[in-house]
Amino acid sequence: MSTTTPPAPGRLAIPGPGGPGDKPAAAPRVVRQRRRRPGLIALSVALIAAGGLSGALLFTASGQRSAVLVVARDVPVGAAITEADLAPASLALDPAVKAVPVAKKAGMVGQRAAVALKAGSLLSPGQVTSVSLVKAGEQLVGVALKPSQLPASRLAPGQKVLIVSTPDPAQAGASAGKPGEPAGAPKTSAATVVAVGMAAPATGVVVVDVAVPAANGPTLAAQVATGAVALILAPQEGS
Repeated sequence: MSTTTPPAPGRLAIPGPGGPGDKPAAAPRVVRQRRRRPGLIALSVALIAAGGLSGALLFTASGQRSAVLVVARDVPVGAAITEADLAPASLALDPAVKAVPVAKKAGMVGQRAAVALKAGSLLSPGQVTSVSLVKAGEQLVGVALKPSQLPASRLAPGQKVLIVSTPDPAQAGASAGKPGEPAGAPKTSAATVVAVGMAAPATGVVVVDVAVPAANGPTLAAQVATGAVALILAPQEGS
């Protein structure tokens, strides 16, 4: 007498190809889905939002722009600044950069350029001065000099220099017998540099504008016309 064994719990009795006497096949496993944690999701969303907000604040801070003054056209050193020489601009500047705000434009008009101002450049407070480099009782003389007649150091407006007469030996011998003048002693004229031009491409000649006492202006101009002059830096005060 045969007995039938009931299927085990959790298993489905499926007849095999060999007939009802074969062992029942196992039921497919059920994959359990992971539980979503609402708290972790909320934390992730908060972190993403905080990162985006920080980036936006950083971008806004780095993109802050200031209303400042720029040079609208070239202004030579020593020249008075007019309203047409300046223009407003909105720029993002590093805090270390010194610039003149647009609100101070009225105070800049009438000042003098302490250096040569180039069109399109940012105006800084150190580039303007209220003092004229050509004072009352002085004359402005242009001195054309070859590279061999200039010091290698770059000249700047406001520097004290000496213009030295360098005549040829025949002229020096002719003036040696004058009373009160040592033989061969060169003539010098104290001057203040007002502007320095660009060197000529072919010859390298540089024109230096100097301010000298009005009484010395004609004499210096005559010396410069001969080309027999040289420029040297005057001794610094206290040296």
